[in-house]
Amino acid sequence: MRKRKRGNALERWEVALVKAMLARGAYNDQDILAYFTRPTRSVNHRVISEIRTEAKHKAVPLATPEELDAFLATWPDVYAQTGLSLRGDELLIKAREAMIAAVHTFNAAGLTFRAELFIVTVIIAWTCLIHAWFRREGINHRYRKPDGTVEKTASGAEKYWELGKCIRHAQCPFSKGIKHNLEFVLELRHEIEHRSTGRIDDSVSAKLQACCIDFNDVIKTLFGPQYSLEKRLPIALQLVTFGADQRAVLKKASGLPPHIESMIESFHGRLSSEEQADPQFAYRVAFVPKVVNKAGAADIAVEFVKPGSEEAEAINRVLLKEIEKPKYRAKQVVAKMREEGYPRFNVSHHTELWQALDAKNPGKGFGVEILGDQWCWYDNWLARVRAHCQEHADRYR
Repeated sequence: MRKRKRGNALERWEVALVKAMLARGAYNDQDILAYFTRPTRSVNHRVISEIRTEAKHKAVPLATPEELDAFLATWPDVYAQTGLSLRGDELLIKAREAMIAAVHTFNAAGLTFRAELFIVTVIIAWTCLIHAWFRREGINHRYRKPDGTVEKTASGAEKYWELGKCIRHAQCPFSKGIKHNLEFVLELRHEIEHRSTGRIDDSVSAKLQACCIDFNDVIKTLFGPQYSLEKRLPIALQLVTFGADQRAVLKKASGLPPHIESMIESFHGRLSSEEQADPQFAYRVAFVPKVVNKAGAADIAVEFVKPGSEEAEAINRVLLKEIEKPKYRAKQVVAKMREEGYPRFNVSHHTELWQALDAKNPGKGFGVEILGDQWCWYDNWLARVRAHCQEHADRYR
């Protein structure tokens, strides 16, 4: 159970309304308290007394009679399904709705660029969620100038931290796996913004699935189980199955653009095997057609297998076999480029390129040394070489 933040949590606009209610004289402290206490926030009765005696918030002007009437007329302005205040819990509501919209968009039939739309929307969801937590915990997440004043946009609004800066903050409550997942999504978002991506849905689906599950876990942990999304987002149904031959054709036909492939492989290269296997970074599920012996189990579409069991190990062997990275020697890389229409590209050109880019640096994730002295390249290096050949087509054709 999360630790509830106690004490004075009234915002400036709420203090102004409390002062107006006190000035009107029709409400006692307990009556006023009822208007500003909600499931996401406990307000101590002492706070109303401190406002009444001007022990605190003396500089805040009281709301106008019209503002108070409008507040009373619309109270309680709550989101019916969760009890969240439409104004006071605006960030939390936006976070939930953005995530729901992202999932609905990805699952919608007929859309071509689902992953791109999902990623852009889901970053909004996570940003609102961490901002809501920062606000509740009293962590100032606004950009400041060297003189300490708050930075503002051209239109005069205060500038708040973007998601990347939020997850790097020392007090960010997210686990390492969740941070890795969000860093991957952000890096992929940058590629989406600046270049054409092609069809990337299948290649990043494990990360996107983890992003959804992580969000649901975090919102329940930080704010309470009543704000979970599983009731709003049921299991998606599918109209087709794929055989092994169909899957091979699909994988061949849905090749990633070189820059996306390079970005994904480079990101993976920066993580250890354990970090890549973390389900909070990438959530993978194996669906296996199964004939049940019990009639009561015939309607179960998803079965969870206990980790470490014989059945789980058998499934894991299949998954590991499928995701094993292909490796290429330098001559194979050159041969592939020639097959793709660059006959003048040779081993010397390849050597010049990897030396200029320091591509054998293990931290870049372009390849691996095997058997002690043999260097093999991964697919992301192949994509990088392809991009180089495309940029210098006149030279190599």
